[in-house]
Amino acid sequence: MLSALFWSLAIAVLVVTALPLTNSVQWWIRMWDFPRLHIAIAAVILSAATLPFPVQFKPILLGALATAFAYQAVQIFPYTPLASTEVDLSPAPSAAEEVNMLAVNVLMENTRYDDLVGIINREDPDVLLLMETDAAWAKALQGVLARYNTVKSHVADDHYGLIFATRLDVVSAEFLWPADDDTPAVKAVLRAPNGPEFNFIGLHPRPPVPGNDTETRDRQIKNAALMTSSSDRPTICMGDFNDVAWSWTTKRFKRYGNFAEPRVGRGMISSFHADYPFMRLPIDQLFVTNDVGLVSFSRLESFGSDHFPMIATVFLEEGRRVNNGQR
Repeated sequence: MLSALFWSLAIAVLVVTALPLTNSVQWWIRMWDFPRLHIAIAAVILSAATLPFPVQFKPILLGALATAFAYQAVQIFPYTPLASTEVDLSPAPSAAEEVNMLAVNVLMENTRYDDLVGIINREDPDVLLLMETDAAWAKALQGVLARYNTVKSHVADDHYGLIFATRLDVVSAEFLWPADDDTPAVKAVLRAPNGPEFNFIGLHPRPPVPGNDTETRDRQIKNAALMTSSSDRPTICMGDFNDVAWSWTTKRFKRYGNFAEPRVGRGMISSFHADYPFMRLPIDQLFVTNDVGLVSFSRLESFGSDHFPMIATVFLEEGRRVNNGQR
């Protein structure tokens, strides 16, 4: 019976490791993209628990668990401080050239409006992306949004409302529906304080949960990358992707959009779930092209949402892009 128990648990670890390799869009398969760290830890704990006991075919069981751990470790390794960074931090030539960006999934049911207003007032972002904004949130934020020259709102009570606000000069700004569903994205062309124009993309596709397979989410993420993949402008993408940084969908997004990821080499900087540390995952993303200078990227404090706010400071320089993705 003990052997059967250990083998059953080991098979479960192997199955949830292997399922995402199918590239299926079924939610109950793609959900196992998320807890790779948890599965790796489970493999280690189960291996250690097995050692003192007489278990049939123990070397095979331990070898299988070691294989699962190694695979999961390879997937999450880039998101540890042991890996090389993809985006170097560098100071802007002057403080006047910095662009501060704040992306927040407010959680529609959250009523701590004043706490978020306080964060926005303190950080004073030049670009603000708010997700899950319904009519109550839009009303509560009227005062702070009045400070911005451009505000575009898609208020909805289905957890997919968006508010985009900026004080930068706007060449264009619009809501798009990259996957022909009811979850919009923001596409804007903005002008940095020192003159260069850049693209800003804001995303919030649906998560893989019962009733939501990932075909639409995956297509929205892919199409967002294709929006600006051939652009001569620097590009920044932020938002709640409802997808982990190490998934094949996110890797494809990076490849299609020629993006680099500030998280790589710096740790997971997990943004969800704010209330449960043992469940935290990096699903609120920031991606930049090689011609965007990154000053900082960090997670702010909780304010009642299930997501932490994510903030970044960047700068744009004329002529920063060079061939082969090198600065």
